[in-house]
Amino acid sequence: MAGETGGSGGKKGGVVRLPAPTAWPFVFAFGLALVFAGMATAGSVSALGAILALAGAVGWFRDLLPHEAHQAVEVAEEAPAVVSSRREVARLEIARELARAYLPVETYPVSAGIKGGIAGGVAMALLAMLYGVVSRHGIWYPINLLSAGFFPAASTESTAQLETFQASAFSLAFGIHLVTSLVVGLLYGAMLPMLSRRPVLLGGVIAPVMWTGLLHAILGIINPVLDARVDWFWFVISQVGFGLVAGVLVSRQHRVPTWQATPLALRAGIEASGLLGEDHGKGPKR
Repeated sequence: MAGETGGSGGKKGGVVRLPAPTAWPFVFAFGLALVFAGMATAGSVSALGAILALAGAVGWFRDLLPHEAHQAVEVAEEAPAVVSSRREVARLEIARELARAYLPVETYPVSAGIKGGIAGGVAMALLAMLYGVVSRHGIWYPINLLSAGFFPAASTESTAQLETFQASAFSLAFGIHLVTSLVVGLLYGAMLPMLSRRPVLLGGVIAPVMWTGLLHAILGIINPVLDARVDWFWFVISQVGFGLVAGVLVSRQHRVPTWQATPLALRAGIEASGLLGEDHGKGPKR
């Protein structure tokens, strides 16, 4: 419905009756999501979701039955002027021949992600060894736990066995940690330019905490024995340490402009005539 307009005289153009805003559909949908999430985690999550879904459904129907809730909105004859509190407007500097800029305009080189991943991996390893010293399990304990994450049978070993040096477990853990650190570092180099505000906070604190929560929920289902051995407080500290070191190092690297309007084939290294297009009959661009 477009609403009903009533004249009220004066400078205003009247009022229009529109459906009243309501948050109950969101509550209902969130409750259903928790119901299904509880099937893979815990029954208490499903119970909470059922309560929210029921409350959302009841509140939603009360907004619609027996009569749909409306609110009156005043209509002005002239649109209000948009005023900004900023004295200057930031503008993107792009080439004149480009009709549109694709964000991000600048990004970090691949080397920045590699440097950040290696530095973050070293910081994470030092924090993991610090946990081994503080917990009196020794520095090999967290290394063997990392290896046990990919070989569930190793998680059933005794604590004394996990505290000793094992060459196979060390080699496997070193390879896993190196590859993971490089991959995450490259992701930092690609994603940090897309975060307009506080990229280090989002990439160094919020993302590791969310990732740890997801891994904790999954590991509790896949391997409860290993989940009971992991100290999740120190796990979060090591993840945040990696994110902060990698994020700060990547963010301090020199940015390079992205290839805004360059065809994908040319960016892939394929050389062929006509890829750069014609410039108003003056021949191909160079």
